[in-house]
Amino acid sequence: MAIALVRNGTGPANSPTRSSRVEEAYHELKRRILDNELPAGEQFLEQELAADLNMSRTPVREAMVRLAQDGLVEIRPRHGMRILPVSADDMREIYEILAVLESTAAGLAAARGLDAEEMRSLEACVAEMDDALAADDRQTWARADERFHALLTEASGNRRLARLVEGFFDQTHRVRMLTLELRPKPVRSNQDHARVVAAIKAGDADRATRAHRAHRQRSAKLLVDLLRASEAIR
Repeated sequence: MAIALVRNGTGPANSPTRSSRVEEAYHELKRRILDNELPAGEQFLEQELAADLNMSRTPVREAMVRLAQDGLVEIRPRHGMRILPVSADDMREIYEILAVLESTAAGLAAARGLDAEEMRSLEACVAEMDDALAADDRQTWARADERFHALLTEASGNRRLARLVEGFFDQTHRVRMLTLELRPKPVRSNQDHARVVAAIKAGDADRATRAHRAHRQRSAKLLVDLLRASEAIR
């Protein structure tokens, strides 16, 4: 009977408890990497991560494999995992892709027209970013900014495009959080967002596409320049 249970996918190897522990380890380690609590270039042993998470080594090992598939870590047999850095060239390439994909999303959103709730969500993000800058709260600004970009790609109505963009957000999050206090106050970024929203609201696909591409290109230059400067210091 035990063998039959395993083959049917209900045995210990596929138990909800084991699966949930792997998910828990994966999401917590990923969060720490993206928030730079596990710094780039550092190496961590499987057993020390398991102890820190108060887990056995098996779910941590499986979580590490998933993180390696995400391109966030490098697995080193008998040496745990190394957190992969994001270089200035990595960021330049990622933003070249995002500039095309997200500007396309902005154009699609304007062309299809957003309902009242979708428009309110985008406008609320812009308002929250303005309030955050007025309070000099960059952490809140960064969260609202990321939410704006996620909502924008969803508003395109193209699920495949949204998934492609989402795949790059992890890498950009790490760098944006690293450089958040180094960059000038992002007033221009807020103005860019407002222009994109206005173009979408007006149904002007061409203007929305151009405005968002220019925004992403400016953001890319700023972050790449900051990364190159930090690499030069090291």
